[in-house]
Amino acid sequence: MHNCRVHILLIEDDLDLGRALQAALKVDGLSSEWRRRAADAPRVLDAGAFDCVLLDLSLPDGSGFDLLARWRSDGATLPVIVITARAAVEDRLAGLDGGADDFVIKPFATAELIARIRAVLRRSARQASEVWTLGDLALEPRRHLALLHGQPLDLSPREFRLLLELAREADTVVAKGVLAQKLEPLGEPLDFAAVEVHLSNLRRKIGAARVHTVRGVGYMLVS
Repeated sequence: MHNCRVHILLIEDDLDLGRALQAALKVDGLSSEWRRRAADAPRVLDAGAFDCVLLDLSLPDGSGFDLLARWRSDGATLPVIVITARAAVEDRLAGLDGGADDFVIKPFATAELIARIRAVLRRSARQASEVWTLGDLALEPRRHLALLHGQPLDLSPREFRLLLELAREADTVVAKGVLAQKLEPLGEPLDFAAVEVHLSNLRRKIGAARVHTVRGVGYMLVS
């Protein structure tokens, strides 16, 4: 068990960047452990050992995507921030849909990275449980899993993201513009017609009565 308030697992093969990141984290009061290969990464993420992971995608002996997929399939809930030179939208979407909490493109300012670490830790701390329960609807955000009456729902990535954003503010109206941005976090917001299509599909799967429309404002998930 670590003694520092925040302990980071850094998985990065670049020597210069790894050293610079460890130094920057230390200056900001964050301790870290640095691994350079996929083989040296823990097979299971222990929430008692680390608070957050900084994960490079291109490792000399494997893919960060594979590590992320294994951790999430094992039920790991620690925040994971991908740090990579891969700037393609497809890679960013694959990382987010695969369970990453944030995606930072190299080169980046260390001050921004540390701010993002603080942000994902704040978001994680507000989740009182790994399972969010809203009546007979349950969500496991880290596993990208939603269940109704205990049965998994077949949701597309955007449908799950939409449900997650509504669940964060359950019993509160969420503006349509906010949802439009959340469904396309890496670019221009979706148009409102597309949001309505995804919402219609979501209603069909979880029950229309669960989502109320407030005309001219947005939508509310009823817990």
